[in-house]
Amino acid sequence: MRPWHEDDSFWHTWAPEMFGEQAHLRATAEVEGIVQLLQPAEGAAILDLCCGPGRLTLPLARLGYRMTGVDRTEAYLATLRELAQAEGLPVEIIHEDMRRFRREGAFDAAINVFTSFGYFDDQDEDRQVARNLFASLRPGGALLMEMMGKEILARIFQPRRWQWIDDDTIRLDETEVARDWTWVRNRWMMIRGGERTEHIVEHRIYSAAELTALLAEAGFADFEVCGHLSGTPYDHEAKRLVVLARKPEE
Repeated sequence: MRPWHEDDSFWHTWAPEMFGEQAHLRATAEVEGIVQLLQPAEGAAILDLCCGPGRLTLPLARLGYRMTGVDRTEAYLATLRELAQAEGLPVEIIHEDMRRFRREGAFDAAINVFTSFGYFDDQDEDRQVARNLFASLRPGGALLMEMMGKEILARIFQPRRWQWIDDDTIRLDETEVARDWTWVRNRWMMIRGGERTEHIVEHRIYSAAELTALLAEAGFADFEVCGHLSGTPYDHEAKRLVVLARKPEE
């Protein structure tokens, strides 16, 4: 059986939840935070690794940045391609797995957001992604990663959650922490019109110290850790783990 992140039915089923109206409404503020943290030069080349349907790729392209979106889900890329063409935005769109995409010294900055890291059972594959990102940046280039941090998950952890999506749809989530607090296993269920859809979503969870150590091993330096894309501290009130790192100048 293929892992969940290689199952197209998962990405199709949950796309309305992950990339719905509320997610797009948040995009404007998130892009403002990304630009403020990265401080990219005008017209900078930026890689959006695991770009999905372009929720952040497109608004960054509208600001004049030369965007490259990489994702393994072709349906998402088809949406991104259609939207970019409709607006006349010159977005480069690449269908590839994050473990394989590497373009030596091509980008001034890279982003990897929305917990799009740590999917793989073998942590060496996470390390490979980090090495790919490092290699793909120009000297002095910046990386911004954003995810659910281990410290935050420990603070807000709930083993079961349910919510009404609309009059006909209920979502139920069950969450289990495993492997000595290095792994989280989620059971996502959607009941719509009496029919149930279920997927298991599991991935590695990183603390701020663990993530910066992994990136440092790949060669990154000059770390800044925040608790939100708005730049707030990574403290007891943090909402997300945001790590900004740089590839040293040669």
